[in-house]
Amino acid sequence: MNNTLDKPTADEIAEMADRNEDVSRYFTNKGTARYPVKRINVDFSAPMLTELDEMARELNISRQAVIKSFLRQALDQHRLARS
Repeated sequence: MNNTLDKPTADEIAEMADRNEDVSRYFTNKGTARYPVKRINVDFSAPMLTELDEMARELNISRQAVIKSFLRQALDQHRLARS
């Protein structure tokens, strides 16, 4: 076990679980669920990429973050419009 306040690493906990040891004490159930990420390819026109890059610079975030943020807003608006 490591020396960080005698707390095992995630790999050590996994090894304990593999040995059928009870590891429940290491989990608080206070975290949030994380959904798996699936990578996809999306094609954009050059002018649209220019606009996305300008927005990314303006907001000081990555192009990917701009795309995700705008897509999330559009999906939320669509869901609200349907309800």
